[in-house]
Amino acid sequence: MQSRSDTELAPAHWPAWRTRLFAVIFGHDTPAGKAFDVALIVSITLSVVAVMLDSVSAIREAYGPGLYVLEWAFTLLFTVEYALRLLCAPRPAAYARSFFGLVDLASILPTYLSLVMPGTQYFQVIRLLRVLRVFRVLKLAEYIGEADILLVAIRNSRRKLSVFIATVLVLAVIFGSAMYLVEGSSHGYTSIPQSIYWTIVTITTVGYGDISPETPLGKTLASVIMLLGYAIVAVPTGIVTMELTRGRNREPRPCDGCGSVDHDADAIFCKLCGGRL
Repeated sequence: MQSRSDTELAPAHWPAWRTRLFAVIFGHDTPAGKAFDVALIVSITLSVVAVMLDSVSAIREAYGPGLYVLEWAFTLLFTVEYALRLLCAPRPAAYARSFFGLVDLASILPTYLSLVMPGTQYFQVIRLLRVLRVFRVLKLAEYIGEADILLVAIRNSRRKLSVFIATVLVLAVIFGSAMYLVEGSSHGYTSIPQSIYWTIVTITTVGYGDISPETPLGKTLASVIMLLGYAIVAVPTGIVTMELTRGRNREPRPCDGCGSVDHDADAIFCKLCGGRL
């Protein structure tokens, strides 16, 4: 199903310059729109690289002034771009509250805040989120749809996941208290919260190794927690997978050829045009 050009969303009463600006900044079907998005993504990537290099002390000492100039150059560039987006957006307030609008704003604020709060400029790595616009440039909108399906599945699983997390926390308190009693402070389990921390690290199969049981009973209990951890890690995956399967079965699949969504759940081809779904 062919999507409408972004220029069709521009109000008819707009002056020609604003419509053209809208087509370049928000459009992606025209050569100018694609070129703008590609240039923007390259600029975002370079600005993030500059921020990361500035965090390396040796590089900062050698090239600090140059990186500082680059930081402000990119910030001013993105500030102008954000202002132009507000100027040519059909609904500026809606754009400002949207995901990309908030990311665009968050990508320029750290530099200005660094004037009164030194160090906040390193939050400019948020700009990397703006590279998500590459989905638009490469016409990978179906991947955004897949992301929506995953978010819906997680949202539908929130009650089950909440119960699961609460159960894990209860087990962590019980096992942590037991390890505190069995091992004691002489083996690093200096308090029940410290023992709970060890239990969570162990039950999630992370295992930092900063604390470990020394007594035979403690090792036995730790072995039980480790085996339990493998079973626990698989539970949230199964919950979300079940919701994903249900969502797939309920989701109407539009045909790319004719746009029809009236298909059976197990259909492979469109019943109207015969196109593959």
